[in-house]
Amino acid sequence: MLGMAQKLDLDELICKLLNVGSPGCSLTKTVKEQEIMHLCLLAKEISFDYNLLRLFDRGGFPPFVNYLFFGDYVDREIQNLETISLLLCYKIKYSENFFLLRGNHECSVINRVYGFFEECNYRYQSLPVKCRCMYGGLSPQLKSIDQLRQITRPIDPSNPSIHIDLLWFLFHNYLQLVRSRPLLKRCQANNRGLSYTFGPDVVMETCQKLDIDLIARAHQVVQATIFSAPHYCGQFDNAAAMMNVDESLVCTFQILRPSMKCGKVVPK
Repeated sequence: MLGMAQKLDLDELICKLLNVGSPGCSLTKTVKEQEIMHLCLLAKEISFDYNLLRLFDRGGFPPFVNYLFFGDYVDREIQNLETISLLLCYKIKYSENFFLLRGNHECSVINRVYGFFEECNYRYQSLPVKCRCMYGGLSPQLKSIDQLRQITRPIDPSNPSIHIDLLWFLFHNYLQLVRSRPLLKRCQANNRGLSYTFGPDVVMETCQKLDIDLIARAHQVVQATIFSAPHYCGQFDNAAAMMNVDESLVCTFQILRPSMKCGKVVPK
């Protein structure tokens, strides 16, 4: 169990929890859902709000003072997750100095009614938006993420519309054309007859406008993109690709090159 606790880095997690409320240090921004789940898994093997911090400030912080809590750590408050997370961290790190009894609100049938269950779902119901994925691309009409959330589903998109752009937009590296033709608009008509084409400058502006770090798309046969059909339609000598995105949003590609002889895909 000590090895699991070291992987979690309890000192770092305790520091994050003690700093919740500082500018830019909300719980959902600094503590990952995976860390909460790992913490609960560790705590299960052993057995905050502002007022909790006041108690520690007055009585002393662990491990310099031994504590026994009687229960009811969640419900009827607005920072249940911070409270129980900090208590579990201290219990795991200082198991001989810090003790937690179970109260009646540490039962799922109770905390489903009095707030804790709802708070968990509300605060961790979705991941922070960092990467926007779509089939086609961007839309000149796209001003905020909320526009995408408000799209009625199912829908048969009409032309022109933001829905058509998300399906038909094409990416084109036309910056050299812009230099030679200054009046060229950044969003050009799509030669397929629907939507537009766009370039890297539009991508960068959209990332800033929507506060996201990455845009991923497919829809075109090029040398490297998320297009999973090698030897497309039996006419193109293209490779297929899968994109791996790590926690730091660093993207790497796995290339699957077509094998013309046996009709199989050969991984590289």
